[in-house]
Amino acid sequence: MELLSNLTLGFGTALSPWNLVYCFVGCLLGTLIGVLPGLGPAATIAMLLPFTFSLDPSASLIMLSGIFYGAQYGGSTTAILVNIPGEASSVVTAIDGHQLAKQGHAGMALSTAALGSFFAGTVATLVIALFAPMLARAALEFGPAEYFSLMVLGLVASVALAHGSLLKALAMIVFGLLVGIVGIDVNSGASRMTFGSVELSDGVDIVAVAMGLFGLAEVMTNIGDTSLSRETVQSKISGLFPDMKLLRRIAGPVCRGTAIGSVLGILPGGGALLSSFASYAVEKKLSQDPRQFGRGAIEGVAGPESANNAGAQTSFIPMLTLGLPSNVTMALMIGAMIIQGIQPGPSVMTSQPTLFWGLIASMWVGNLMLVILNLPLIGIWIRLLTIPYKYLAPSIIVFCAIGVYTLNASSFNIFVMAAFGALGYILRKLECEPTPFLLGMILGPMMEEHMRRALMLSRGNPMTFVDRPISLILLLLAVTAIVLVTIPAVRNKRDEALVE
Repeated sequence: MELLSNLTLGFGTALSPWNLVYCFVGCLLGTLIGVLPGLGPAATIAMLLPFTFSLDPSASLIMLSGIFYGAQYGGSTTAILVNIPGEASSVVTAIDGHQLAKQGHAGMALSTAALGSFFAGTVATLVIALFAPMLARAALEFGPAEYFSLMVLGLVASVALAHGSLLKALAMIVFGLLVGIVGIDVNSGASRMTFGSVELSDGVDIVAVAMGLFGLAEVMTNIGDTSLSRETVQSKISGLFPDMKLLRRIAGPVCRGTAIGSVLGILPGGGALLSSFASYAVEKKLSQDPRQFGRGAIEGVAGPESANNAGAQTSFIPMLTLGLPSNVTMALMIGAMIIQGIQPGPSVMTSQPTLFWGLIASMWVGNLMLVILNLPLIGIWIRLLTIPYKYLAPSIIVFCAIGVYTLNASSFNIFVMAAFGALGYILRKLECEPTPFLLGMILGPMMEEHMRRALMLSRGNPMTFVDRPISLILLLLAVTAIVLVTIPAVRNKRDEALVE
């Protein structure tokens, strides 16, 4: 009964006229940036953060969430028709989806992707509604020591699941932690790494950093990429409405993909990308004819598309309940909550029930909007791909500059954005993933605060982190993760899986 009353409250919020408008805008923008290669949800959300200042907290988070999971839908359209994954998580969809399109089955592939995404998004949202409140209530028992240990585990897990070198991922975490503590120490009043700059007294602005790393750097990386313009499948798209035979064939892959994505989406650094690759591997192993994969297997579209949408939805669970981002987009969502004066964590459910349940209910509404939006507008999305990226790039840069300037009418933030844009470009060339850097930058100050509180409560006794059972378990899990990824056999398997 409590769940029903909470969902009633949530739908009352999500179905209000203005929230419906913002949900639609978010889904439309998400689909658009998913379709357009070279621009992801992280960059778009970073650009739009300053424009959400004047919005109601529920409306702003509903719109930003729609951008995130809407991008998963849009990315599959270009992956299937143009063989250009608009989103990283749609890379797997392109393998068999584009082959089906070339064989004249584009409609079947597109409808499978849309229906699988809708089913997975609906089920994953139900998972959030069922399990997020329980996790939030359990987290209310956490003290400063438990929160510190939880954040240590989150950072360690993000290193273990990061693509490429473990050493590079660890370096990015440490670099992010260092940038995160720039500014005036609230306890001692001492300046830390401000180099005499008054503008750095309040720290490095997270929005300016995100715009640089995921907006400007993306533009700089993609502007010379000739692969962003290819020929589309010119055949007429038909068969957008599946028959019972197709539905029976894709039912198993969709259900398995939904289950895989619902679990892996919660992991730091996992989310949609890891879920889609894992689902593809599972479907290939279970197939009676594995050789069909890569040549146009509909299961290779149904499973990964369901998995990446389920993973995108359930990545909200640690953000809403623990205040921990599982990926860079969730880190930006936490930034949006802080900007709105809301402290992320388990208290959100009790202090902001309208926001908490309104956001969950809006995911059902948004998933329905996305099914209605995607299939009829396929022709428009494909025409957009004819716009050369060199014309889109200046517009993205201008929007980034305007957005970052409006944060506090300071030109200094534009220089910060430019500096981190150049840094992000260099990091990409060095094959260093920027996501661990941003996670370290956001979690660093929070870790420091909880560590100080724990030490103050224990009168300076560092054993408080191992004396408390929950904190000890979390730290042991972090140590176990470090040990596992340093074992050669495990590390080789990890590298092989991430490369595949």
